[in-house]
Amino acid sequence: MFGITGTFVTSYRAERATLTKDKTGWVIVGTDDYALHREGSLFLAGLRDAGRAYNTERTYAGRAALYLSYCAFHRLEWAQITLWQLARFMHWLVEEPLPSRTRSGGGPERFRDENTANAIVGTVCEFLNFGIRMNWVDPELAGQLTEPRYLRYLPKGFNPGESGQHQTVRSRLLKLRGVDSGIEWLTVEQISHLIDVTRHARDRFLVLLLWCTGMRIGEALGLRREDMHLLADSQTFGCQVKGPHVHVQRRLNSNGAWAKSRRPRAIPVTAELGICYADYLHERSAVPQADFTEQVLVNLFREPLGQAMTYSGVKGLFDRLARRADLIARPHMIRHSAATEWIRQGTDRSVVSDLLGHMSESSMAPYVHVDEGSRRAAVERADARRREMAR
Repeated sequence: MFGITGTFVTSYRAERATLTKDKTGWVIVGTDDYALHREGSLFLAGLRDAGRAYNTERTYAGRAALYLSYCAFHRLEWAQITLWQLARFMHWLVEEPLPSRTRSGGGPERFRDENTANAIVGTVCEFLNFGIRMNWVDPELAGQLTEPRYLRYLPKGFNPGESGQHQTVRSRLLKLRGVDSGIEWLTVEQISHLIDVTRHARDRFLVLLLWCTGMRIGEALGLRREDMHLLADSQTFGCQVKGPHVHVQRRLNSNGAWAKSRRPRAIPVTAELGICYADYLHERSAVPQADFTEQVLVNLFREPLGQAMTYSGVKGLFDRLARRADLIARPHMIRHSAATEWIRQGTDRSVVSDLLGHMSESSMAPYVHVDEGSRRAAVERADARRREMAR
């Protein structure tokens, strides 16, 4: 539930809805009467029709609901917002304490950081631009939300135009100065510890799958049994890829899982993963309901038994594993960890980018970490050189 502090005349939240028999999506409804917010829900439908990832739609739904709730509380018409009012909303995001995580309340105050506020306002600007195209919002607002910016340093492959006309782009005007905190990742030792604290073959297989392949959790949840080619030769399946591997592709799944990358890819896997998968299939065979589910990862210990695992189910699993291992651990951190380790082992960045399913080389930048050992070694080498020269 996407809430907001304070007492509201009307507030909104995002709800997952069944659109067709095999497809789900997100809508925005009022918290009091569950009335559908037509414009907000159409915005989400537009994201879905444009092929945006399921997780993107879910995240944008919560942000749009938060914005609509803010406008309702402050007696603002969401479609007639001014630039000044939008700026006040942006500052409210970092100034207003978040609700307590405990049922009884209390505990230390929590606040959104600048980067989170920027992401929320970015979604709101996208919502407003969608409203402009649908004639809900005054077109003059579009010119106020952005300003021209000259690109002094061009990304690789960027075409500036014959006279440099493409080097001037429109940049969002409302933006707080955030702090680049980098990405969160786990060491090899921490990954091993996380695997050690698993209690079921399925959970062990899931952690090792993410570590071995570096795939996103949506891609893992979207795997079907036909994607698991774990034999040395898969030609009997009509597959020409050599060695054990798994196939990742974008398609509709009953659990809402969605592969972010549009490009199908085959990811090599280790023999150890094949053994873990066999252990998991043996565990899965004890749940008859799982026989009717094509998804690889299914519920075996909680209702609804046999159905494909969902994002929320995996989050709960990782929360439990993190408590047992005394770590902060989330599925995407394992993807970061795999990419970091590949790079440190000297793997060419183009190979790492292909394994991760990146569409742009610039996506690799956050994965290049400098650890404490590397920094200390650099300082000590420089100091040794200085002392040698001083002799």
